[in-house]
Amino acid sequence: MNVSVVVPAYNEAVNIPFFFEEFDVFIGKKRNYEVIFVDDGSEDGTSDLLKKIRRRYLRCVRHKRNMGKTQAIMSGAKVAKGDIIVIFDADMQYDPNDIPRLIALIESGYDIATGWKQGKYEKRFVSNTYNLWARKLFGLEVHDMNAIKAVRKDVLNEIPLRKDWHRYLVPLAKEAGYRIGEAKVDIRPRRYGVPKYQQKSRILIGFFDLLAVKFQLSFMKKPMLYFGTVGLFSILTGVAVGALSIILRLFGYGFRPLLYLVILLVISGILFFSLALIGESIRAILDHLEKPKV
Repeated sequence: MNVSVVVPAYNEAVNIPFFFEEFDVFIGKKRNYEVIFVDDGSEDGTSDLLKKIRRRYLRCVRHKRNMGKTQAIMSGAKVAKGDIIVIFDADMQYDPNDIPRLIALIESGYDIATGWKQGKYEKRFVSNTYNLWARKLFGLEVHDMNAIKAVRKDVLNEIPLRKDWHRYLVPLAKEAGYRIGEAKVDIRPRRYGVPKYQQKSRILIGFFDLLAVKFQLSFMKKPMLYFGTVGLFSILTGVAVGALSIILRLFGYGFRPLLYLVILLVISGILFFSLALIGESIRAILDHLEKPKV
């Protein structure tokens, strides 16, 4: 099968010589490999450097501005000629010799093969915590969602990816029914350049994205079931508290806070039912748009 190695790059000019030093040896005479470098609006001369490099296996795509890694992956996949897309970082923290191990999983029947990082690296604790929550939320059996990956091109075309959602390719593929495999891969310290995801705000963004994906894969599938259940429980609880307050009043015990609690529970229940109805309307529209044309 033909393989397209998509390499998103943002301000990675300092690492490009080392990239081709390793890939020249790795690819060698392999005629079924191509490398697609996607310059994601770099400002350090990455594009100019790539123009000077001539390799039979190299193709380049350039964004006029920085659009994010997800869009860079999609831009590379759009022009890829391979049946298999390998997502490989330009910082050379991964070893290209691990790529065949992932390709072998695809050829054995898996739709996505993801790496399981082995070795010391920055933010290991954050990564492990993040992957732990992902396994709990999505029922994943793989250990790592954010290492090097290989994926069938048709699978990548079928999965809708929003900004920064390349990190959730594995749970999205699992939800769509695709088979997921895993192989151990080595990770190395970054030689040069600055990591692009070292800001503390990325942790918060990643957490909210994790919840957003879970929301899309669960609550938005059956909004009436989830929101309607909460709304019904809230209204019934409000009615029960209201009945209790009436009984207490008949016996001469009046508690005004109970009245406020009844109002809060009933209004909350109505709001949750409203969300459920809106969610069902949105779901109906999405089902219509996603319905395959005959």
